[in-house]
Amino acid sequence: MKFDDVLGLIGDFGRYQILMLSLVCLTATPQAMVSLSSVFILGDMDHWCSVEEWSHDVSDCKDLLSISEQEYLDCIYQYRESSIPKFKENGEVVYSECEKYNAEYPAEWSSDYYASNYTSETIKCDEGWVYDQSQYESTVGSDLDLVCDKKFYGDTSQSVFFFGYLVGSVFFGSMADLIGRYYTFFFSCGLNSLIGLATAFTTNYWVFTVLRFFNGAANIAMYIMAFIIATEFVGPSKRVFAGILICVTFAFGYMMLALMGFLVRDWRNLQIILSALILPCLLLMPILPESARWLISKKKYDKATKLITKVAERNKTKDKLPPNLEDVLAKADEVCHPLYYTYDTSNKTITAIDLFRTPNLRLHTLNMMFNWVVNALVYLGLSLSSTEFGSNPYVSFFISGLVEVPAYLVCIPLINSFLGRRWSTSILEIIGGVACLMTILTPEGAWRTTIAMLGKFCISASFAIIYIYSAEIFPTAARSAGVGLCSTCGRIGSILGPLLVALDEIWKPLPLLIFGLVSIIAGILVIFLPETRGKALPETLQECSRQGR
Repeated sequence: MKFDDVLGLIGDFGRYQILMLSLVCLTATPQAMVSLSSVFILGDMDHWCSVEEWSHDVSDCKDLLSISEQEYLDCIYQYRESSIPKFKENGEVVYSECEKYNAEYPAEWSSDYYASNYTSETIKCDEGWVYDQSQYESTVGSDLDLVCDKKFYGDTSQSVFFFGYLVGSVFFGSMADLIGRYYTFFFSCGLNSLIGLATAFTTNYWVFTVLRFFNGAANIAMYIMAFIIATEFVGPSKRVFAGILICVTFAFGYMMLALMGFLVRDWRNLQIILSALILPCLLLMPILPESARWLISKKKYDKATKLITKVAERNKTKDKLPPNLEDVLAKADEVCHPLYYTYDTSNKTITAIDLFRTPNLRLHTLNMMFNWVVNALVYLGLSLSSTEFGSNPYVSFFISGLVEVPAYLVCIPLINSFLGRRWSTSILEIIGGVACLMTILTPEGAWRTTIAMLGKFCISASFAIIYIYSAEIFPTAARSAGVGLCSTCGRIGSILGPLLVALDEIWKPLPLLIFGLVSIIAGILVIFLPETRGKALPETLQECSRQGR
């Protein structure tokens, strides 16, 4: 008898599992807000060179913000008009962000003074910058002057945050195997909150970036542990549903971040609030259990027995438990481990390298790795740039999160339909890619927002399906190695995402062009993977290497 058989006896999705899943899902909401917080804390603010002689006058403009945004803009723009060179770009007048006229400026600003009347010579900003505070009161960029020559610093810190995801998933994954999912989850919650709070008080870019790295590592650990706790306690038939439900609550966190960003325009205050919202997760310590599977794997059969008995009592199925439950769990451990760790009948341990030993399996592995990179890259790229797909950045970001809810919910019926895993993924990726390309050609307005959100819908759905598909395409003997390898590729895609978004400084449509092309390529390549719907999962590497289309 395996552990899944024990779950079948006590109820693989009873009242206890529903309660635990609901509580775990709540933790995905603050985790999602931290994941995408860089959209607002590192948001771009319109800026131009400061003129020291007029700095006091410019600061007085801020008082008008409480009266009228337009009056505030008229106030600060008059100083820009007098001192900043302008030029035409794509038919629009654009003011320089990094240069001003090299002129002798009067001690007091005058409406009839224009530096361009006295000189055409320009110099780089040597007295700081003026920031347009109509959208953000402050961001990391405005506080630390990450503009002009340092503009890429902000994009780099975002990539460092997601590099923390890569390191954190490996480090905390090993930690979870060593000390358990329970302690790793709550440790990562506390660490996530504390580092986030410390980040809010930094005044140095390098300290900020280092803290963001650890913030990312703790944040992804929190998500992974919640996902494991939620899925390891439900039966096989309900695991996909449990995983999708966590994704849906992640999307709710996405939408809440839009509201929070709208209400709190100062990045430090926003960072403090987001970090504080993680702390209530610690209140779940007396409620959430350790993973029974982990307890069994560590041969803690007595604790696993008590936990399973507790679950059975809550599900009112205690009478179905075998009298010698502890012995049954010990045998379940003996049955499961050889299947997971060994290669056929030998004692050879399976690693990711074994997935490249045969031509067919090698192509399947590379194909799936590429699809993970593309899905993570395009998903994050569209999420980070979603504020640019409409006139109101907060509404655009909210809609970007909102479309994820139906995207995740449609996954289950879609992959179980005649389309299966392969064609569902292919169609979604190709439509998503085409939508990205069409967004480039569509002028500003409701249609552009709609097309961009169609792309976000498709890539969100395909990303969720890829999670399921990759777990089914690799053989049981190498499933952990295969999914782990693909997940690592996904982290690499997340690291590249912010850097590709920054390419809009070279050419505005370039990020969307890349997102569109790689999505279409991934959608075509996935057609060459074998379909797994309704088929027995492969057990060995040899069986998997014989899989065709």
